[in-house]
Amino acid sequence: MLRLLTLCAALVLGQAALAQPAAGVPQVPVLVIEFDRLISDSRPGRRILAELDAQRDALVSENERIEQELTDEERRLTEQRAQLPAEEFRALAEAFDTKVTAIRTAQDEKARVLTTSAEQRQQRFLEAVRPILAQIMVEAGADVMIERGTTILVDDNVIITDLAIQRIDAALGQPDE
Repeated sequence: MLRLLTLCAALVLGQAALAQPAAGVPQVPVLVIEFDRLISDSRPGRRILAELDAQRDALVSENERIEQELTDEERRLTEQRAQLPAEEFRALAEAFDTKVTAIRTAQDEKARVLTTSAEQRQQRFLEAVRPILAQIMVEAGADVMIERGTTILVDDNVIITDLAIQRIDAALGQPDE
């Protein structure tokens, strides 16, 4: 019986010795990733964020410019109130309100489109890095990879975000300019 146990132990240990883990990849069934860091710290992710920030900044600037123009127009309209007949002023005020509502609707739509674009870009990024993450899972012998935000307690040794970022940059990143 002792011989059988020794033989089984030798076989198990022998198989473990033959299964050479990739450098830096923990051999665990569950890996943890910080998706936000994949985007914020990888070169492809930083490019996406920079483009989205530029689009958002352009929209903010446009909104500020429009707000100033509307404020000026409202001030001029208010100044004209004393010189205009009530009906004429009411018509101008209603036209102004209609204009403001249309502009607000258009700007809200631009913001919605920007939000949708950001979500789509993040989804495409995830699709692009999925094979890299899958390869890390294979190397780790992992069955599942979960987002760090869904964990309560985690051993830092199973967080593979830094490794994933290195691999993403190597596979998809272009040098920062």
